[in-house]
Amino acid sequence: MVARLIPKSYRSVTGRLASTKNQAPVSFESTLEKDFYLLLEFDGQVESFEEQPLTLNYLSAEGQTRRYTPDVLIRYCSDQRGQQPLPPTLCEVKYRSDLRNHWTEYKPKFRAAKRYAKQQGWRFRLVTEREIRTPRLKTIRFLRRYRHIRVEEGDVCQLLTALHSQRETTPEALLAATGVDRRHQAYLITTLWHLVATEQIGIDFTQPLTMQSRLWLIV
Repeated sequence: MVARLIPKSYRSVTGRLASTKNQAPVSFESTLEKDFYLLLEFDGQVESFEEQPLTLNYLSAEGQTRRYTPDVLIRYCSDQRGQQPLPPTLCEVKYRSDLRNHWTEYKPKFRAAKRYAKQQGWRFRLVTEREIRTPRLKTIRFLRRYRHIRVEEGDVCQLLTALHSQRETTPEALLAATGVDRRHQAYLITTLWHLVATEQIGIDFTQPLTMQSRLWLIV
C-alpha cells in the first residue's frame, strides 16, 4: 500500500507510469523517479516495486520528531538456480546537487531508513542521476514503445528460428538471415525490437543500440 498520495506540484514533474511488473500504474514526483522506474521495469532481476511504501518517524538534527517516506521498495526474483533472491531494497531517488545542498537535513532520515531496512533484512540505497541517466536508460526509452505492440506470430517464429541457428549475431545479420528481401526486412525490424523489449532476445544494455549491436537468444 502506498504510504501517501503524491500531490500535484509546480516545482517538480508528477505523473503516473504504466507498470507491467506491478500490473498497475506507479506514481512519480520527478523525471528522475520516472526514469528509475523505467530501469526497474526492464530489469530481469526485479520482481516488483512499490512507490512510497512506508513512513518512518525520526529525530531531525534539531532533535524534533519528523516523518520520512522513502521513494520505492524493490523486491527481487528468485535465482533460476534455486538460490535465495537478493534482499528487498528500500531506495531514495535524489539528484546529486540536492544531496550536496541538503545533506545535513537529509542525513538523520537516511540513517533512520538504513536502520529500519536492516531490521527487516532489507538494504537501503541512495540512487542518483549517475546510476539512472546511463546508456541503458536511453536504450530502454527507445524499446519501450515496442513492448506492447501487436506482432504477427509468423514473424516472431521467423526471427527466433534464424537467431537459434546463429546463437549470437547482430540485428543487421539476423534480418539478412531470414532470407527475405530488404523491404520485408524493414518490416521485420519492428518485430525484432518487440522481441528485445519483451526479453525474448538479449542485448548488451550498457552499449548504444545499433544495427551492429550484439544479439543473443534468451532461453
